[in-house]
Amino acid sequence: MSRICLCLTGKTLAQDLEALEIYRKYVDLAELRVDCLDPDERFLIRHFPEQAGLPVILTIRRTKDGGYFQGGEGSRITLFSRGLAFADADRRRNFAYVDLEEDLNVPSLEEAARTFGTRIIRSYHNVQGGVNEDLAAKLRSLRRIGDEIPKVAVKPVNLEDTLRMYAAAAETMNFNKIILGMGHYGVNTRILAEKMGSYLSYTSVIAGAADKLQNTSGGSSLEESAFPPGAPGHLNPRDLAEKYRFRDITAATKIFAVVGYPLNATSSPSFFNQVFTEEKMDAVYVSFPAESLKIFLELADFLNIQGASITVPYKEEIIPHLSSQSDEVKTVGACNTIVRTPIGWAGYNTDTRGFSDSLLNFIGQTSLRGKKLTIIGAGGAARAVAAEVFRLKGKAIILNRTPTRARRLALPYRFKWAATDSAGVELMEKFSDIIIQTTSAGMEPFIDADPLEDYKFTGKEKVMDIVYKPERTRLLLRAEKAGCPVLNGYDMLFRQAMYQYRFFIGTEFPAHLRNRIHI
Repeated sequence: MSRICLCLTGKTLAQDLEALEIYRKYVDLAELRVDCLDPDERFLIRHFPEQAGLPVILTIRRTKDGGYFQGGEGSRITLFSRGLAFADADRRRNFAYVDLEEDLNVPSLEEAARTFGTRIIRSYHNVQGGVNEDLAAKLRSLRRIGDEIPKVAVKPVNLEDTLRMYAAAAETMNFNKIILGMGHYGVNTRILAEKMGSYLSYTSVIAGAADKLQNTSGGSSLEESAFPPGAPGHLNPRDLAEKYRFRDITAATKIFAVVGYPLNATSSPSFFNQVFTEEKMDAVYVSFPAESLKIFLELADFLNIQGASITVPYKEEIIPHLSSQSDEVKTVGACNTIVRTPIGWAGYNTDTRGFSDSLLNFIGQTSLRGKKLTIIGAGGAARAVAAEVFRLKGKAIILNRTPTRARRLALPYRFKWAATDSAGVELMEKFSDIIIQTTSAGMEPFIDADPLEDYKFTGKEKVMDIVYKPERTRLLLRAEKAGCPVLNGYDMLFRQAMYQYRFFIGTEFPAHLRNRIHI
């Protein structure tokens, strides 16, 4: 079973021990990053394993390998020697592992480690980005002696690189290894380490993590900023252990996914992993940022992903890859949910019902008859919104930066259309009962964007923005200040995710979880 390792990057051993105590129940072992310690602290590392009370990896990472050690190799070897010196017959008092890079050849160090049962992790790091080498061959070449654990840490720069990592892992399932991806594209490899046959997955004390660094005994709290991440892409150990139930993942665990680009922020993993935990399902939900839908579908086949949430910009591009389509997908021309079937991918659109259920609840109505609405945007989400506004008997105008796209969406429903310019804003005045913003304006990285900055709210409009992070976009803040009732996209997200659950799992969303799941 793959293990959770906490990478300790504090400036002092006392800080590292305090952080370890806080996270102890989530981790199986720790990595002491001596390169992060203050110089005086580095001479005190010998007794750290005994103080830690669990297996510890001794690591002194060079800057060229993504670490912080700037001294020469001679001084680094001296520190390694100090950490391994005076080994105790009780192995629990020694470092359990030592991380030695592939180009560090010091037989005396290796002999000292093996004599007292310290396993060697023979590592290779490529922090520059890109997976161009044969990783399976690299893993095999790193194994000099049978008990060594080869480690490959690379930084994929696209999903195709990530796919290469999974392929290399599949080729090397017959021996212990560590294979992990750094950065945004590598996070999923850390969650699915067991699927890759990786001996462990590294975590860090991550700034901004939900849990506070507070000692259970009520002692002093630690500043997360005092712990630089051990490597880009590290998760917080609590998230890995609890949110993703890392220790429960096996070869039989079903994988579900969300795919999009750049996919910097999504709450779907939080939602589905909470549900899987509550329902005791052997399943995990993981994010896959993908600059290519084609590559994601290849990866989905390779990992046997059972279902996926499709988000920007692939809700329309996915349609030719579907073996069957729901009526909503056919009507809207966009798909946000795919499910694996014996004959291929079945496609559904849960944005439609998620949106309409949320909007009708917001306005306290059962239809939109007699209502005049403005829809901002003409993408996949706008397609779902327009279809539901038409189905519910509303009248609308569609505004978009590219008016030809607005026209294309509006014509089948006989809606008005215009550009998001001063002329379009003027036309809005006749369609201002409800305003619905469907674009990515207002979310990262466009947090300061306001697609209706020329529109002056009167306070009579009801305003819905499907963005849910941040909780209030600039558009909603302006509307709220003018006295308008406002709604962000959280409720819509929750409702459409409940419908996705039904397609993924084949049963209705458990009613008792409606008020227990938070995203």
